[in-house]
Amino acid sequence: MPTLRTILDQQVREADPTLYEKLDNNRVRCFSCGHCCPIPEGQPGVCKVRYNRGGTLYVPWGYTASTQCDPVEKKPFFHAHPGALAYSFGMLGCDLHCSYCQNWVTSQALRDPSAVSLPQQASPELLVRDAIAQGAKILVSTYNEPLITSEWAVAVFKQAKAAGLITGFVSNGNGTPQVLEYLRPWLDLYKVDLKSFDDRHYHELGGRIGPILDSIRRIHQMGLWLEIVTLLIPGFNDDPDELRRLTEFLAAISPDIPWHVTAFHGDYKMQNDVARDTNAEDLLQAAEIGRDSGLRYIYPGNLPGKVGERENTHCPQCHKTLIERYGYLIKNYALTPDGRCPNCKTAIPGRWSTHFEGQIASRPFSPRDSVRNFVRIS
Repeated sequence: MPTLRTILDQQVREADPTLYEKLDNNRVRCFSCGHCCPIPEGQPGVCKVRYNRGGTLYVPWGYTASTQCDPVEKKPFFHAHPGALAYSFGMLGCDLHCSYCQNWVTSQALRDPSAVSLPQQASPELLVRDAIAQGAKILVSTYNEPLITSEWAVAVFKQAKAAGLITGFVSNGNGTPQVLEYLRPWLDLYKVDLKSFDDRHYHELGGRIGPILDSIRRIHQMGLWLEIVTLLIPGFNDDPDELRRLTEFLAAISPDIPWHVTAFHGDYKMQNDVARDTNAEDLLQAAEIGRDSGLRYIYPGNLPGKVGERENTHCPQCHKTLIERYGYLIKNYALTPDGRCPNCKTAIPGRWSTHFEGQIASRPFSPRDSVRNFVRIS
């Protein structure tokens, strides 16, 4: 029985030449994430899926570890085509090792023996055809860290763009200038999980805060639609001073960046005996800090119906409710076709459709009646 490592070693191709450089002694340096790993011959990088064979960097290719159809609000994107269906796909591996990861079965598959997610053969054409058959408007690379599988994502996104679909990343944001420039022509939406504003916390998760902050600035400057998520974990990243610095950083880039501050629940290695679940009061206090820092669009998440009007999008000028939500469900939509408040004509930043097209699904579901012909790799 082949090991997962053996299987994945066959599902590779050479990295894009802009995403690595050759060093002496058959070493290579990878630029797909902020670690910029110098990788010796015969070894993988920190992510465990990009590896050096004979002085050439090989990267994941030709498979999917998971596909799912989600409301775009689950990603979460609140200012990008509300109500649209997002077809999510992912591979294996991650450059961080968060103890509370909710996608640990895929992200930690080569790091944790208990994380088992067998890949299935796929092609960009097949993924796009399946997304269209499900009624998706958006194709999103997620579940593992998409930056470390950027070559595959771009291959899929090229097909998606040709078919008229919108593309997105759900990412930890630990990027480099090289990988963001590589993605830029093919990517529309980018969600960054800003996990903390303390470099010590990032070291606990296996990274550094510097590349993440640099990437957030760069993503915004590139004109990609950016939304930020912070999973609020009591005792880890909920210190008011840390939240104030985090939200002031975002507001200094643009007060129009939506900030989702979401509720933690115990998962993976961080169950409730380590940290309590986040409650509505925690979220609302964090939201007030963000408001005081100057952010205009703040969304406490994961506790539907418990945070009052905070789930909704309001006009920052006249305070009219423009999009009413309950969890992932759009209950009312009042934006004009050009994305303005109908009351005072203030332009609301985002990526809006010319009219609200309804909502295919208000909850995630696995693709059904699929055109897929994915075959498990063994």
